[in-house]
Amino acid sequence: MSAGGTASLPAVGAVLPASLPQFAHIRRYWDPLHDSFAAKLLPGEYYVTIAAELICTVLGSCVSACVRDAELGIGGMNHFMLPLDSCRGERGWGAATSAATRYGNVAMERLIGDVLAAGARLEHLEFKLVGGGKVLAALTDVGHANIQFVRAYLKERGLAVVGEDLGDVYPRKVHFYPASGRVRVKKLLSTRTGTIYAREHNYLREVNGALPEVSAAGNRGVAP
Repeated sequence: MSAGGTASLPAVGAVLPASLPQFAHIRRYWDPLHDSFAAKLLPGEYYVTIAAELICTVLGSCVSACVRDAELGIGGMNHFMLPLDSCRGERGWGAATSAATRYGNVAMERLIGDVLAAGARLEHLEFKLVGGGKVLAALTDVGHANIQFVRAYLKERGLAVVGEDLGDVYPRKVHFYPASGRVRVKKLLSTRTGTIYAREHNYLREVNGALPEVSAAGNRGVAP
């Protein structure tokens, strides 16, 4: 932001587009760098839009599927942390709205279902896949499992994948423009990766109770 505080303001006449009702909880803001309104996803969230806005998130071992109707520009993106929830989202995760969609099978069904409900046609859908970095290499390669899942899921349903940026060892920052289908990916080589590692490590610990807790700096704590 500039000294005058105007850099974060939208262009004159620009108005935040209305979101679909089920996405009122998603954080949306003006992104001056990309000259666009943006919706920012946290782990376990997804977002669908019919407007000219971008969707962004930061991924470690998680995967995002970016989908759009190639003719209408309706699209969305998810951010899932683990491949499968055999309980179909009925596990005891408390009141968090993102609990079920932390799992790939639920996240994909919700994303595709809401894109189609917004007016997209199944035969026009195209996907771009991002994430699945091996950022928890010393403990588990959940990123690889996420990649295998999402590829198999889309292949089994005959849905078109037109681009991928998957695997490797880096977290990624992702910007997706459903109206055009453009995806911009920035690999985070060294900065701000501690928070991503801690978030994903501690989430897996919550799931299976087997891993020691770590801080955002990457230091292990004492497991209760």
